[in-house]
Amino acid sequence: MKLALVCAFLCSSLLAPLECRAQEPAKPADEKPAADAKPAADAKTSSDAAKTNPVKPSPTSLSSGKKKYGQDCAMCHGKDGAGDGDLAEDMKLKLKDLRDAETLKDLSDGDIYSLINNGKGKMMGEEGRLKPDEIWDIVNFVRSLPKK
Repeated sequence: MKLALVCAFLCSSLLAPLECRAQEPAKPADEKPAADAKPAADAKTSSDAAKTNPVKPSPTSLSSGKKKYGQDCAMCHGKDGAGDGDLAEDMKLKLKDLRDAETLKDLSDGDIYSLINNGKGKMMGEEGRLKPDEIWDIVNFVRSLPKK
């Protein structure tokens, strides 16, 4: 009987610290500290900004870009690029008019690609949701807006 009590005591003494550790929430292995958090990308400093557009602004590219723009961008930038999308209005954001040539004149295609891919400020980037050629199609479409 004494032996059974001693064994029970030893087992509970050895297992108690393991039970306490099991109750602590485990941190995910991929969790990064806030200091490592990726800041909103600045188009002028991103490696994407140095890229040159490999996709020619063909009717196919413009059509694809218009479709993707309508799905991912128009909610803020507006159907025609005027910066008057419903979400921008709800968030009380003042967005630039992409139909105005002055808005885009200082941005390279790589800068626009970087803004779309990485985002800026409150704008979330695509970051892997679109293939590079799809982003270049949007760049081509956005470039075509001032001509309309």
